Amino acid sequence: MTIVDRLLEHSFVYRAWQQPFAERKLAPIVATGDIPRARRVLDVGCGPGTNAPHFEHVDYIGVDINADYIANASRRFARRFIVADVTTWTPEAEGRFDFILLNSLLHHLATGDVRALLSHLGGLLTEDGHIHILDLVLPQKLSISRALARADRGDYPRPLEQWRAIFSDILDVEHLEPYSLGVGGVTLWNMVYCKARSKR
Repeated sequence: MTIVDRLLEHSFVYRAWQQPFAERKLAPIVATGDIPRARRVLDVGCGPGTNAPHFEHVDYIGVDINADYIANASRRFARRFIVADVTTWTPEAEGRFDFILLNSLLHHLATGDVRALLSHLGGLLTEDGHIHILDLVLPQKLSISRALARADRGDYPRPLEQWRAIFSDILDVEHLEPYSLGVGGVTLWNMVYCKARSKR
């Protein structure tokens, strides 16, 4: 683990790093209009509660393996946060979720773990529910965004077509949209948004 990785394990540093792009990263989900319609939300890999303010109107659970992130989120928001490994965690007998969010989590997981997690989460969806995925794309060509993707503490940024293949194999994909985040016309990160149902 690098020094930067260790720093980002701390909630304050992580939040400061994410803050300039947090809202823009969520823009494709906001555009769907699904957030106001959500009834029960599972925020998988929720970090220090970055997404929680968008879901003040619903039953919300945030799950993350980092205890410092969860402690920070619990202090800042009057919501339910749980320390758990999301690849194996199952909710108590409380019903399923109509909105499951994975914001920049999957590029931290090996492909086998991604497939297992998506299959697991598909089983936690309501009949009308969707999984919403935002994640880091590894550009094919040499660029700033490719260098930053390689430098990210997640070891598994993937090309867009690889993400597409994984999502389509495990889930019933309704919408898949590449987009970018940057400053001053310079792309820093290439991203992908996927909205999908469980394969029944």
